[in-house]
Amino acid sequence: MPHDTAHEVKAAPPAERKSPPEIADERLDPDAVKVVRRLRRAGFTAYLVGGCVRDLLLGMQPKDFDVATSAHPNQVKETFRNSRLIGRRFRLAHVYFRGGKIIEVSTFRKSPLDELADLPQDLLIRHDNVFGSAEEDARRRDFTINGLFYDVDEGRVVDHVGGKADLAQRLVHTIGNPDVRMREDPVRILRAIRFAAKCGLRIEPETLVAMKKHVAEIPRCAPPRVLEEVLKLLRNGASRRCLELLRDVGALRVLLPPVADHLERHGAEEAARHLRALDALDAHVRAGEIPSDAVLLATLLAPLPPAAGEAVAEAPEPPPDELDELDEELSELSRELDEAADGDPAHAPLLEGALRIGETHDDRIEPTVPQALSVSAAQPEPWSLPQGAVAPEVVLAEMVRTARLPRRIAERARLVLAAQPLLSGERKKRRFSPQAFVRQSIFPEALAVFELSVAATGRGADQLQKWQAIFAGQDFSQLEAESDRRRPAASRSSSSAAPRRRRRRGGRPRRPSKPRS
Repeated sequence: MPHDTAHEVKAAPPAERKSPPEIADERLDPDAVKVVRRLRRAGFTAYLVGGCVRDLLLGMQPKDFDVATSAHPNQVKETFRNSRLIGRRFRLAHVYFRGGKIIEVSTFRKSPLDELADLPQDLLIRHDNVFGSAEEDARRRDFTINGLFYDVDEGRVVDHVGGKADLAQRLVHTIGNPDVRMREDPVRILRAIRFAAKCGLRIEPETLVAMKKHVAEIPRCAPPRVLEEVLKLLRNGASRRCLELLRDVGALRVLLPPVADHLERHGAEEAARHLRALDALDAHVRAGEIPSDAVLLATLLAPLPPAAGEAVAEAPEPPPDELDELDEELSELSRELDEAADGDPAHAPLLEGALRIGETHDDRIEPTVPQALSVSAAQPEPWSLPQGAVAPEVVLAEMVRTARLPRRIAERARLVLAAQPLLSGERKKRRFSPQAFVRQSIFPEALAVFELSVAATGRGADQLQKWQAIFAGQDFSQLEAESDRRRPAASRSSSSAAPRRRRRRGGRPRRPSKPRS
């Protein structure tokens, strides 16, 4: 794919500004600035928009830069040869640069409810593809702190919604009536929690009241969107604060009844242990390590008992034949996962860290299908998990069924949890080979979860050091050669040109491309 904008001569700065820029030019992403200026030269209006402006004004480093423009999606595609259109609910353009960087370009839109003379009883947004002006685009967004534009030529923030004032007061505040905005899209409840936790903000009182009032409506949204938002809460480096806010607004009971039930039954000590594990997870994310989805789910579900109504500490020591079966199951399922990944670089067995290259979910998945446009009368199943403290595998199975969690990730999360007693030494078995165990593709993820458990409980540090030493001492060259022989020739050539970086834990490295804010 050509990268014409990447070769473009650095755009000259605009004519002298009347005052210093509100955001220093050196803090802006140069490729995003190129996209804005090329669109402007083509005769369109274009700004940096949303989370990148919010984070820059807060003194934070944005993980990505987005652009909003008056150009329609096909016009953006015609302007950039190195782009493609994506999205089902609404069309977006991704402009590609070297190194996998993506600048996302969206067209100004307005709320579809603005077209209606009388608001319907049900405000849930079912389509969102009505083009509008820059001001209409700002007002259709969820929170004032996300409705800010930045004019890169004039060096000023364009604020149609009062976002700068709310940032100054460190508030998360809806644009317009909080009650209406939460009814339009209840996933905004989870987004408010994420922004408050990640940016260290307070939730404005009326917004908080509306969140608590409509929290039970979250399951009406498409389960894949809900699941992706839950994963974002865990991987944003502030998962502990997110869990506390989920409990405060009542969302944990709605989203994850088994986890909420278990924490309520076992009191403050168990809740504190879970929060300490999330603290440890956050420390690794802030250090630049983004755990795989399997690690995130295993960490979230770790407090649940291995069998319904049965706590881990109360489980009897299984007989040797059951231990043999567990080890065989770990080995067999790990082999199946590896074999199923052949030819798929995004899910290939990654012996040095089980890094995940691609994103699993898309938060732009269509939330619902209007009855008139639906091919069949069937509507998507709502988000639904069992009530009561049930085994993690039951929760994972329901996520596969209703939230389209890939079965591969659910199986990996289940294996990671099943491996914890072996790592801690609670379960011992004959003919068990630690060296063979550490060579399984799930081992880095299992070890990552065990390390979080050690940090939370203060127990098992000696076992952790032993496993880390065994893992560090392994020679994976022969297994990598076998893996190369199994992969298609095209995949081998691309991997040899860009060898994997060695990393220690089960996660994926940060990339310039999405996750989206």
